[in-house]
Amino acid sequence: MKQFFTLFLLMLGTLVMRAQNPVTWAFSSKKIADKTYEVHMKAAIQPGWHLYSQSQPEDAIAIPTGFTLAANPLFTLDGKIREVGKLEKFHDKKLDISANQYSTTVDFVQVIKLKTNAKTSLTGNVEYQTCNDERCLPPKKVNFSIAIQ
Repeated sequence: MKQFFTLFLLMLGTLVMRAQNPVTWAFSSKKIADKTYEVHMKAAIQPGWHLYSQSQPEDAIAIPTGFTLAANPLFTLDGKIREVGKLEKFHDKKLDISANQYSTTVDFVQVIKLKTNAKTSLTGNVEYQTCNDERCLPPKKVNFSIAIQ
């Protein structure tokens, strides 16, 4: 009986932790041309939750998703991080606030150009906030390292 109770508590703890982290991140790179790669930072969002875009309207109170990318002498960033997904423009008439958000998935894509053919990695972190219709969770930061080869 004691083992059953311990197992039950572990399962309950896992569910509570998952409920507190409604976004799962996957990081990858893809070669698109000689010395040119796309880096994908993909967020899978649990039903009922929203992840905010990098750019927000002036009247937004949402914390936008932000990326910090470490400098690397082996490559340069080509352009800004673009968002691939179904952007939703939310407006709450009662509070008179707006937000640009995603509900199921969004892929943040950064193109990088290697200066020479070499194996390296893109390291950094993503800071984001998620909300549902009842509450917002505190901002969360996730570190990543993406192999470029």
